[in-house]
Amino acid sequence: MEEERVKSFVKKRYGRIAESNVSCCPSCECGPDLKELGKRIGYSENDLLNAPEASNMGLGCGNPVALAALNKGDTVLDLGSGGGIDVFLAAKNVGPTGKVIGVDMTEEMIKRARATAKKYGYTNVEFRLGEIEDLPVEDNSVDVIISNCVINLSADKGKVFREAYRVLKPGGKIMISDLVTEGKLPERIRKSFDAWAKCIAGALERNEYLDTIGKAGFKKVKIVSELSYDIDVSEELKNKITSVKVEAYKISR
Repeated sequence: MEEERVKSFVKKRYGRIAESNVSCCPSCECGPDLKELGKRIGYSENDLLNAPEASNMGLGCGNPVALAALNKGDTVLDLGSGGGIDVFLAAKNVGPTGKVIGVDMTEEMIKRARATAKKYGYTNVEFRLGEIEDLPVEDNSVDVIISNCVINLSADKGKVFREAYRVLKPGGKIMISDLVTEGKLPERIRKSFDAWAKCIAGALERNEYLDTIGKAGFKKVKIVSELSYDIDVSEELKNKITSVKVEAYKISR
């Protein structure tokens, strides 16, 4: 499948979700109870109370902020920030001396997140329009990168991780929640635009995903948490999709 066609389809799908007041998983078929879906994904009751309601769109597959061990004053980058839930949660952790930058390729998502930040008076967050394969972020400027079920949507994951490496400070780390596959997926699913938008078709096999991170220059690449993923997954794919939280570091030479 052509990379640009996949990107265009995914962008339009998520643009529609951003403009909807009721959305959850990428297929928009999960129903309106986003709080319960958020808990299934990995957010605590406290997380959901501390994040603006409009930012919880039920689009993730984990809670990277919970495992990122953020410090006061950190600069954090969220790849594919969507409605901004992880940006707003991270903003509380880094405090007023820190900063959280959300990057998303969908204009509607950026507009929604910026409106939420303005409404609730967040002063240490910024949302930038851009692609995770070509980040609008300076070299060596970020302490921690987070991402939540977004990198699987990219057709060039190697480039995503090379960009992540570029913008991280030496000693910085990534904490990524994403989906991987256990074995190969059927070719018809790989070629399905709908399956791409649902974060399934673009998912790499577990070892290939970890190898891709390592080839970008990262060290100490490891899965710190995982669970079988069954939200919006067909019976055919049961037990073949896993939600993983991956940690890796940019080690100074």
